[in-house]
Amino acid sequence: MTSHPPFPPLEVVVLAAGKGTRMYSRTPKVLHAIGGQPLLGHVIASARELGAKAIHVVIGFEGEKVQAAFSGQALAWAVQAEQLGTGHAVAQALPEVADDSVVLVLYGDVPLIRAETLKELTAQCGSDAIAILTVMSSDPTGLGRILRDQSGRPVAIVEEKDATPTQKQIRETNSGILAAPASRLRQWLAALTPQNAQGEYYLTDIIALAVADGCTVNSEVVEDELEVLGVNNKLQLAQLERHYQARRVRELLLTGVTLRDPARVDIRGRLECGRDVEIDTNVIFEGWVELEDNVSIGPNVIIRNSRIGSGTQVLANSLIEDSEVQSLCAIGPYARLRPGTQLADGAKVGNFVEIKKSVLGKGSKVNHLSYVGDATVGEHVNIGAGTITCNYDGVNKFKTIIQDGAFIGSNTALVAPVTVGKNATVGAGSTISQNVEDEDLSIGRARQRNIKGWKRPTKLNQ
Repeated sequence: MTSHPPFPPLEVVVLAAGKGTRMYSRTPKVLHAIGGQPLLGHVIASARELGAKAIHVVIGFEGEKVQAAFSGQALAWAVQAEQLGTGHAVAQALPEVADDSVVLVLYGDVPLIRAETLKELTAQCGSDAIAILTVMSSDPTGLGRILRDQSGRPVAIVEEKDATPTQKQIRETNSGILAAPASRLRQWLAALTPQNAQGEYYLTDIIALAVADGCTVNSEVVEDELEVLGVNNKLQLAQLERHYQARRVRELLLTGVTLRDPARVDIRGRLECGRDVEIDTNVIFEGWVELEDNVSIGPNVIIRNSRIGSGTQVLANSLIEDSEVQSLCAIGPYARLRPGTQLADGAKVGNFVEIKKSVLGKGSKVNHLSYVGDATVGEHVNIGAGTITCNYDGVNKFKTIIQDGAFIGSNTALVAPVTVGKNATVGAGSTISQNVEDEDLSIGRARQRNIKGWKRPTKLNQ
């Protein structure tokens, strides 16, 4: 049996030092978001899928902001103090790269590059071979053109400003992404000169140097042009956002999720869906969201960092954040579940109801126009319209407890801390500031007075 030498370790260098002048923003370009995640975050995620030994990020303009955005992650940082070109940028990271590694160069503003594409690319790199990622561009203006020899092998990359009129007719362009053996890359970068139209050290010039050294130059042609598109302005950012969303909804559709209009769903994080999930238009998912089997999401809903249990219906214009919803619940329309909300099986939260940091027990209902905050509500409780838990005295928060089977009449104010016992009833219009015992009826409202013969005021003549 023939033994094959182990594939050399992979180290990724991500170039993220650019200022992004055309973004017209104080935010570093690589921190602008697509799908709720910074551009650089997408690139790092793809690099991690490759099982890279190390990920080196080259920063420059406001690099401290970039570092802060990724604090706590296993990343190596290198600083490019002067913007002297892509070759110079890669050179800043190489001192920390092992000689026996393969170096994969990525760009922090090229967020949609797929790990599958990069795996195919790096597989073509070896001790005497480099691999470049190219693309057939519909409009190659401004891009580096791939020059090939008679056998079809790439032999050089010529930048737009240095290209001849004939070379400008070439549609195959350089993505900038390449893989090369670290020891050879170190030599080629040292040999670069800024003798070109922009006076910079071009990373692309190493292709010709590799050919001159007898190295094989392999290429992988990416089919999706937008996969390797870099973001230089807000127009391109918006274009890639829509492409990213189309990619995500395609995955959902192929796994059986029903989308009423695939063009009007935004996924800004991680979304997991069970079977027979239906999602209407203008729905936004942020952070981590799980929709279990038979969940139905109405139009204009936002769900953030929450789990929605099987058979639950979320009706139009509702907002759910950092909440846990069990099975067969009904939410909305126009409901808001704030962080810390937990709904047990069969709970109902109706229109214009706000729940905050509260537990709503099995089968309990808050159907309309109410606020429940810092409360524990038992099973099969009915909370009438206009009920509020008065949980805040201006300094401290206090808890309301409503036990199983209680009935809270409409327009009730429950002044915390307070407990309403099992199967107790609170009359409509009450202000309850003392505990209500089990089975009791509590009424806390002013006595009604009917005044006979009362005359309404009339408008004075002026």
